[in-house]
Amino acid sequence: MTDAETTPGAPLPRVLCNTESLISDDSTPAGALWRLAESGRQLDANLIRIPPRGRIDTHIEPDLDVLLLVVAGDGTLGPAADPQALAPGSLVWLPHGSERSLVAGSGGLSYVTVHRRRPGMQIRTRSST
Repeated sequence: MTDAETTPGAPLPRVLCNTESLISDDSTPAGALWRLAESGRQLDANLIRIPPRGRIDTHIEPDLDVLLLVVAGDGTLGPAADPQALAPGSLVWLPHGSERSLVAGSGGLSYVTVHRRRPGMQIRTRSST
């Protein structure tokens, strides 16, 4: 197969959004500014904004590793016992089972997260044991 050939019906790579344009307005609300929603995907991804001095409290993700890329602002990654500074370009691995928290700096914090897609909820019958 040559570079010019493609598999019929195969998905094509494409630009999904411009994160800089989504976070450039200071009046942008906090929370998820963008979510990956393409059908057939194997990943979930979000662009999240935390307002100045805002926080995501300490929590543990038991099932999924998460990759976090800071795209604007600054802040601190916890746990409190080992805080780490975050700045644009910081690429963070959050292994499943790890305790983590985020505190935005004076300019807020915007970041992209990527992780394996969670399987959809399924209705199962009870096993008869």
